[in-house]
Amino acid sequence: MSAQQPHDPHFTFRLPRTALRNAGIAFGIGLLLFVIVWWAGRDDGFYTPEATAPGKPLPIEALPEPLSTGAGASGMEEPAPRPAAEERPQLVEEKPMPAPVSETPLPTAPTDPTAPAAPVALAPGEVPVPIPGQTPAPEYPSSAMRNGDQGTVMVRVEVGVDGLPTSVEVAQRSGSRDLDRAAVNAVRQWRFQPAQRDGQPVPGAVTVPIDFKMR
Repeated sequence: MSAQQPHDPHFTFRLPRTALRNAGIAFGIGLLLFVIVWWAGRDDGFYTPEATAPGKPLPIEALPEPLSTGAGASGMEEPAPRPAAEERPQLVEEKPMPAPVSETPLPTAPTDPTAPAAPVALAPGEVPVPIPGQTPAPEYPSSAMRNGDQGTVMVRVEVGVDGLPTSVEVAQRSGSRDLDRAAVNAVRQWRFQPAQRDGQPVPGAVTVPIDFKMR
């Protein structure tokens, strides 16, 4: 028996000879065409600037004139501002400033507490006398009116040298506290001619009746 040859795992790819020949012919034809084209255009440059005649300047396009300062956004010239009228100095009279007002109060003449008061008419004797028109009548208490209380209250008044009551009290009651209280409150507002002695006002006392009667 003949020995078996070992299996070769490698494969070799071979082109046919006709394909190689055709490729060589195509490459040769392309190279020939390139040489012909290059030879035909070797004298022509890519770009040749035109020669200018000596001494002839090139034409220069003039730029547009700049807009004047008075031209607006629309390109139209605005009228120039009129010159302002010459200002002449004028004399202005200013009013004088008012004198500052002092916030400090003006000094007033001091009052002497020992100075005598305004003269008061004196009573004809040593008993004070009520001054007509300055003896307001007492108010009738509503509670006394509801209860039907009536009567006369005797009120004793001590009067100072200025004619003002210094002490007022009930000398004789009427039987109603409301009536007694109303009489005392009324007499406290009275004004009197003070009593006198040798032409000088002196303290004095007098008892006055206050009548409460329902009509």
